[in-house]
Amino acid sequence: MKHSPGFLKLVDDAKTRIKEVDIHQVKRWLDSDKRFCLIDVREESEWAAGRLPCSIHIGKGIIERDIELTIPDKNTTLVLYCGGGYRSALAAESLQKMGYADVASMAGGWRGWKDAGYEVADD
Repeated sequence: MKHSPGFLKLVDDAKTRIKEVDIHQVKRWLDSDKRFCLIDVREESEWAAGRLPCSIHIGKGIIERDIELTIPDKNTTLVLYCGGGYRSALAAESLQKMGYADVASMAGGWRGWKDAGYEVADD
């Protein structure tokens, strides 16, 4: 997908203040006993077409509104993902500003996960 220069500048700026984890780290965490919450911030139609196993959906457009009701413990480890790691970076920065202490964006996003051949859920 071709992104506009202004959007990319915004994402690059956000990435200087957030933590990123790669898809392989997330896979290792899913395969281990690490406790974390995996959040898909994509649009509803993207979520319906397929998602990472064990993830929950809170779209980027409403995450700031709904996160405290869904995950009230601000020390919970959160990993956000989107299609490629751009929207999730912006959402991660917002959650940090809201006081969430352990937030990461999954670099590579859904496309990277699928390209790696990892399991997906679509039910």
